[in-house]
Order: sequence, then structure tokens, then C-alpha cells
Amino acid sequence: MGINEDLRIILLKECLTIKKLAEKASKQSGKQIKPESLVRKLNNGTMQYDEAQFYGDVLGYDLQFVKRQ
Repeated sequence: MGINEDLRIILLKECLTIKKLAEKASKQSGKQIKPESLVRKLNNGTMQYDEAQFYGDVLGYDLQFVKRQ
């Protein structure tokens, strides 16, 4: 599973839409973030690590590497 699937699962858990995430992200960053561009990144699998960290932060989550056992 990649960040794209993880982010969609978090949105479901938080009962949020991509549109709401884009609105919250726009408020937090001070830049306009369009839901269409977010959907495109999720569908194409082109989201960068720093973007994933930012969206996680907007949703109240941290990205974390965990060593496998």
C-alpha cells in the first residue's frame, strides 16, 4: 500500500472528502489548493513525500518509518 491509499483511508476514517481536505490545506498553507489537483496526484501516484507530510499534518497525522521485525 502506498501513500495514496493511506491518505484515502485516513480521509474515510475522518469522514472527510478530498474537497474538505483541499479547503483545510488551503487555509493552513495560505495558498489555493484545488481538489482536482489533489485527486490527480492521488490517482497518478505522483504525490511527493513533503506533500504527503503536509497533508498528514493538516489531518493531524505524522508520517513515520517503522523498522520491520
